[in-house]
Order: sequence, then C-alpha cells, then structure tokens
Amino acid sequence: MKQRIVAIVLAGFCLGAAGSLWAAERVELTTRVSGVVEEVLVKPGQRVKKGAVLLRLNKTVLQARLDEAMAEQARADADEADARRELERAEELFNRTVSSTSELEAATLRHARAKAALSGANARQVIAQKNLADAELKAPFNGVVSLVPGGPGTVVTADCQPKPLVVLSPGQP
Repeated sequence: MKQRIVAIVLAGFCLGAAGSLWAAERVELTTRVSGVVEEVLVKPGQRVKKGAVLLRLNKTVLQARLDEAMAEQARADADEADARRELERAEELFNRTVSSTSELEAATLRHARAKAALSGANARQVIAQKNLADAELKAPFNGVVSLVPGGPGTVVTADCQPKPLVVLSPGQP
C-alpha cells in the first residue's frame, strides 16, 4: 500500500498526518488569509489534481498591502544607502582626525538603525507576497470535491476556527 503525507495549513497552523491517504474520508479546506471569496472554480463531484486552484479570494486589499510593503522597502533601502554613505564619510573624517568619536558613533548608530529598518521592510514584503499568493486555495492532493460551502461573496476570517470553503475527499482524478 502506498503511503503519503498530507499537510494542510489552516489559519497559519500546519496540521500533518502520515499514513494511508484513503484513511481520511474528507478534508475541510480554507485559506490562510482573510478576505472575500471572488470566484469558485470547482463543483461538488468534480475530480481535481493536486495543486489545482479551487477558489480565489478578492486580491484588492492584499495587493494594496504588497504595494505598500514594496514602497516601504524602497524607502528603507534608500535610507540605508544614505546612512551607509554618511558612515563612510564619518569614518574618513575620523581617520583624518577631522571629526570626533561621538560623530563616528552617531553615524554608526544611524546606519545600524537603517539596516534594521530595511530588514523589517524586506520581511513585511515577503509576508505580503505570501499573503497575496495564499488568496488562491489549491488542492493539497488528488481528490474529489465533496462540498463547496464557500461561494462568491463568502467572508473568510483567518482565525482559530475558520469555516471550510471546500471539502475534498481523497481519490484519483
């Protein structure tokens, strides 16, 4: 008998199970992010392959958050480059004994803060990109759609007990 490992992410938590795939009669699926269902691409009884898009959330807010994160990242990148140039100037002046230790330390601190802000901005951009990608609910395995309780307009909240949007039963497409 073929063994498979199934992992499903619900509200940011990964639930895993090892064993025979046929042991699970049905798996309730939902998205990891909050939003409003824009379109459902499957119907009950339909066979789907692993990775098939089952439904999509409206991406307007998630795209805006990504755009905002990208702008923040660009601003932080420019601030870090500026702080790096200031630090290089302060080091040069300090080495020529034209400036004080406190001026060099201040430039070093500004650069460290700018690097930290850039790192945070980069992380927020990665999260925003992941959230945008997670607006599509994909089949985690080959199966048959048992039920589609989440139709267009359904509000999805990514909380501790998200409502199922698609119920998938194991089976070969």
